[in-house]
Amino acid sequence: MDSFSSSSVAGLGAVDPQLQHFIEQRFQQLVHQMTELCWEKCMDKPEPKLDSPAEACFVNCFILNRLEQTQKSKPVFSESLSD
Repeated sequence: MDSFSSSSVAGLGAVDPQLQHFIEQRFQQLVHQMTELCWEKCMDKPEPKLDSPAEACFVNCFILNRLEQTQKSKPVFSESLSD
């Protein structure tokens, strides 16, 4: 997580440490939620290796969840496109 925080704020100058911590926590929370949701959808039973259908399911699940999160966070932009 340290590489995420240092690389993401490198060009921003002074960043509020509390805001940075909040963003990092929120990011971790979203990743955890998406992982849990996709695990329930894509894994029938734990196996030693991830097979191709399960891998494809995880990839698609993460992409769809990310798109849903983006749409939820940008309702004004979506409405302006439909006008």
